Amino acid sequence: MSFETVSVIGLGYIGLPTAAAFAAARKRVIGVDINRHAVDTINRGEIHIVEPELDVAVRAAVTGGFLRASTQPEPADAFLIAVPTPFKGDHEPDLAYIEAAGKALAPVLKKGDLVVLESTSPVGATERLADWLAAARPDLSFPQQAGEQADVNVAYCPERVLPGHVMRELIENDRVIGGMTPRCSERACELYKSFVRGECVVTNARTAEMCKLTENAFRDVNIAFANELSIICDKLGINVWDLVRLANRHPRVNILQPGPGVGGHCIAVDPWFIVDSAPEEARLIRTAREVNNGKPAWVMNKVEEAIEQAQADGKQGKDLTIAVFGLAFKPDIDDLRESPALDIAIELASRHPGRVLAVEPHISVLPDKLNSPNVILVDLPTASAQADIAVLLVDHKPFKELSMPAHLKIIDTKGIWT
Repeated sequence: MSFETVSVIGLGYIGLPTAAAFAAARKRVIGVDINRHAVDTINRGEIHIVEPELDVAVRAAVTGGFLRASTQPEPADAFLIAVPTPFKGDHEPDLAYIEAAGKALAPVLKKGDLVVLESTSPVGATERLADWLAAARPDLSFPQQAGEQADVNVAYCPERVLPGHVMRELIENDRVIGGMTPRCSERACELYKSFVRGECVVTNARTAEMCKLTENAFRDVNIAFANELSIICDKLGINVWDLVRLANRHPRVNILQPGPGVGGHCIAVDPWFIVDSAPEEARLIRTAREVNNGKPAWVMNKVEEAIEQAQADGKQGKDLTIAVFGLAFKPDIDDLRESPALDIAIELASRHPGRVLAVEPHISVLPDKLNSPNVILVDLPTASAQADIAVLLVDHKPFKELSMPAHLKIIDTKGIWT
């Protein structure tokens, strides 16, 4: 059975680009989101998030009649679930959004449909989704009940895209597809091959779930090595940026660049899903998370040292102006999710009695979490002219091109002004 109509549940940073990609392949796409503002914005042919080339793709899809958004699921041939998987308790995966999405689409399922979970999930989440669907629709059979003869096929296919390059990487990158049965995998491959030019690599659902978590845990461990190295070098009076450049001249060494921590919806979150599944065994993965989670506190200590030095030079704390450069979790995007830079700015605003100037060229309004009377969103020239202390947290391109005044005390967590 071919896939003429595709429904994407969750129209965020992954769901909306995926919906646009299917629409560009001339599939009829129904995007579903509980956010009425997002739905209305998309139906006008506009976007509610920032991602290069996405605005053009969505406008073309909507005006061409291939994409429309709704707050309620409607019948389709394939359903993709791309909703968040946050934490609850002590870094325990919260599958409430996945469960809600499954129960919302269950009433419109029919024989021959395919359901694909794209949300980053702990191992076993696809099976739990299939159980929720089966409980909601006892009139249909699912892979855990009927195997290859199931009325509805279920698979897992994680995204692996880079914010800022999502539209290109959705098409070019390989996809790992894990069906609950070989038939489920086969049908999911058929669906994705409508727009994916990379290879669709088949495995089972549990391995596909673990693959996504493994990719991000690998990166987290390597970033933790760089961040720990930067702390050691600071203690020993060594320029870590010079050290990394020298060490990386070894043909089999590739140390990553240190930073203020790790953010985003993947690397800062996914390793905890592995730790939750195997707490006694995931010792290195847990330690890497703790190292990276502890880096913002180290940055705050460096800021406190700069404040104390300024006070020793005769300036009162309330008269000091501190500028933080960057709030996003990585360069050249507007995404603030799990951002260590934002956390540092929030902490600084709560501790510092003077003005805090926030410089983030990709947003026009400060997030609610940074809504403090002493915090002002300003442009680059204003911050560099008025600040006494500059804290570089994100290596946005405009920051790299900036020459900082000589009087500024600088805490550079990215090595671009060092």
